Amino acid sequence: MTGRPAPVVLPPALRVGLGSIAALAALVVVLLGIRYGDAGGPGRADAWILTAVDGAGPPWRYVALATDSLGEPVGAATLVAALVASCLLLRRPRAAVFLVVGVGISVGATTLLKHLVGRTIHGGYLSYPSGHTAFATALALVVAMLATRGRGRDRPGLGRTAGTLLVLAAALIAGAAMGWAQVALGAHYPTDALGGWCTALAVVPATAWAVDRVAEVARRKRNRRHVTSLPET
Repeated sequence: MTGRPAPVVLPPALRVGLGSIAALAALVVVLLGIRYGDAGGPGRADAWILTAVDGAGPPWRYVALATDSLGEPVGAATLVAALVASCLLLRRPRAAVFLVVGVGISVGATTLLKHLVGRTIHGGYLSYPSGHTAFATALALVVAMLATRGRGRDRPGLGRTAGTLLVLAAALIAGAAMGWAQVALGAHYPTDALGGWCTALAVVPATAWAVDRVAEVARRKRNRRHVTSLPET
């Protein structure tokens, strides 16, 4: 029995659009990292936004705390575990791998960038880019990308425009919500949140392409082994 191609996690209709967006997002991450490298305070844009957002009082502070908890280790692990379980129940192991790897690399990239950039907040805490914002954005991106896929010939996926808009809208909503929470709680500068959002936009599409590529190579190898093991007639 030869392996059939599993549903891809990066739909062909989205490859060009998300690839271009990923490249632009990576450029923004680099430029912001250079601009705020080793900085210990807000920039001009940060100061302007902080006057309206920082120090939110009740009930908005409670909303910010609840949102922030979703990016903490327990909340994040619970969300990822629930989504992975859903993928496995739907017999979509590639989607489960994409979820774990895409989110994990996004958060890991922010941790690495924090040490490379060296921007600090509150006297010494590394802040650029925001890992919480990257987590929320990456999770939304993965879910939205999986939602755009088709389910066979009778249920094709969304087209290029609709699919790209859905993915970007999900990323924008999730990133804006978590970014606002981080700024409102004083944990990050607004440009830290922007950097976290762009980090996820740069990492997740590339991860999706890599997961699909590795899975396809593995499938072809299994097929070749199957063919060579067939008895001669």
